[in-house]
Amino acid sequence: MKPKKHELHRDTLAVREAVARSPYGENSEALFLTSGYVQPSAEAAARRFAGDEEGFTYGRYGNPTVASLEQRLAALEGAEACISTASGMSAILMMCMGLLKAGDHVICSHSMFGSTIKLIGSDLARFGVESTFVSQTDASAWKAALRPSTRLLFAETPTNPLTDVCDIQALADIAHSAGALLCVDNCFATPALQRPMAFGADIVMHSGTKYLDGQGRVMAGALCASEALVTKTFLPVLKSAGMTLAPFNAWVVLKGLETLDIRMQAQSARALQLAQWLQAHPAVAKVHYPGLSSHPQHELAMAQQSNCGGAVLSFEVKASDADQARARAFHVLDSLQVLSLSTNLGDTKTLVAHPASTSHGRLTEAQRQTAGVVQGLVRVAVGLEHISDIQADLDIGLTTL
Repeated sequence: MKPKKHELHRDTLAVREAVARSPYGENSEALFLTSGYVQPSAEAAARRFAGDEEGFTYGRYGNPTVASLEQRLAALEGAEACISTASGMSAILMMCMGLLKAGDHVICSHSMFGSTIKLIGSDLARFGVESTFVSQTDASAWKAALRPSTRLLFAETPTNPLTDVCDIQALADIAHSAGALLCVDNCFATPALQRPMAFGADIVMHSGTKYLDGQGRVMAGALCASEALVTKTFLPVLKSAGMTLAPFNAWVVLKGLETLDIRMQAQSARALQLAQWLQAHPAVAKVHYPGLSSHPQHELAMAQQSNCGGAVLSFEVKASDADQARARAFHVLDSLQVLSLSTNLGDTKTLVAHPASTSHGRLTEAQRQTAGVVQGLVRVAVGLEHISDIQADLDIGLTTL
């Protein structure tokens, strides 16, 4: 007897969960490149466009390849449903457009990704959405920020780039006590290491551009949530606003999910080795990595992230002031001969970046200081190169500061 889908292990779901095969019996999921679909009858078309009958109608609304990705990612996250988008930021925008209106209030960590802070704190503020940014790790600060108009708590754990970890269960309890929802950005950990819904999160957000793809090829985003949230709240926004994920990009990410677990384990193992090496380096002032026992939330991270620190770390070069710190961080980056100077992450190639001038460059200096994104901070998204080669390449710049 075949096991039921809910009885299959996550590794099996990562390579098997998808829409039904076509009549041709393809083993690799098919790539459907079409903007429209021929309907069996006018009555069937009317029912499908009204949402009364299942069936594909128009490329902006859905696609079989995209549906396969959504089914697979939902299964990996333990969610009822998933809806994908053209990028991670468009997934956040869709969530906010679906859940919020003028006068509503959002609570976020001030350690979140720079573009997220800009979108929620500045762009949505022009439309009357209010926001409060609090300490990532202080649950009491999240609770104190609650208002009668609070509709959403939005956390990223670990954060980009300082790898701060929040207590997902504690934030879920705070949100639910106020009748609000909790969304967790699971980009760094992915469902291979962390499943936020197991700790009470209502929505899990992904930038599929990162580890879900895994090789830096395409852009994608997604929200995993209940069937009701996906179909009644987020899908109408997608149909109107068109943050639609292209079928080809969906197919690439779908295939990336098949190797997600083994990539995350291998890259995380290298990241731990690199973090330990950097921690002992005389030119390094501080290392931020959840897998280190010195990390402030190490025990919490090990409990939430399957006893694994993930594949991203950051470190601060030793310097006497901010100007020197920036110059020294730039020197390390400009000395690279093997690793890539790139602001993306999640690639099989190790990517190194200076967050203060790139991912968090649009923030004010005060916002960067509050988030801990100092000028001497360097972020490393560890890939699959040999650990000795990664260390040697970083050492070129570090030993010549």
